[in-house]
Amino acid sequence: QVQLVESGGGLVQAGDSLRLSCAASGRTFSSYGAGWFRQAPGKEREFVAAISWSGGNTYYGDSVKGRFTISRDNAKNTVYLQMNSLKPEDTAVYYCAANYRTVSTDKEKYSYWGQGTQVTVSS
Repeated sequence: QVQLVESGGGLVQAGDSLRLSCAASGRTFSSYGAGWFRQAPGKEREFVAAISWSGGNTYYGDSVKGRFTISRDNAKNTVYLQMNSLKPEDTAVYYCAANYRTVSTDKEKYSYWGQGTQVTVSS
């Protein structure tokens, strides 16, 4: 079992930056790929970014490419999402997800999820 806890969300203005953190506990997190997804009210959960267990491979959704950066520190069992140049359309609950030796843009491929953290971007 892996437990994931997100933090770092909040209310910001358009153009601002935020860094989300996803702290993992339980199994050896360095063997788990991880991803960030987001869900706005009335919309489906959307892929944002993913990172392989070593951190050597990263993937991004089209809407965040060039603005968001995913990274991880396996010594701290933590995955990060640096979000720059935030837009009102980035407003959503952001979820961290993980699975053993899996990195995917498909939310169905992840077995473990955090509770989510709210990001609100005002115009």
